[in-house]
Amino acid sequence: MSTQHTYRVIVRGAFDGLSEESRTRLLAEVDAHGIEAMRFTEEGSLTYDRTLKHFSYRLIVVSDAADGEEMAGVLAEDRAETALAELGHAHGVLKSSVTDMDTMKINYKR
Repeated sequence: MSTQHTYRVIVRGAFDGLSEESRTRLLAEVDAHGIEAMRFTEEGSLTYDRTLKHFSYRLIVVSDAADGEEMAGVLAEDRAETALAELGHAHGVLKSSVTDMDTMKINYKR
């Protein structure tokens, strides 16, 4: 059995070709998806602003350590893409940045 690591992944993208229905729904919910909503969760946390241009999706991914950060990024991008598709929100290319929480060094104040 391989070791599992916990990764924090930020998936970034831009809305692209949003329908009028999507724009209306996103604007109606914008206050619930601002800076205060930025949390890493397994389901993912979508954040964006009123311009409806860029967005980020913050996720926690638990994956085999042997698969590394690249696989965690791919898994997170797939989950974000699925969630956005279910909501009916069109987007462009997704990019992710990954932090392995099990190897992250914490410098405590003395």
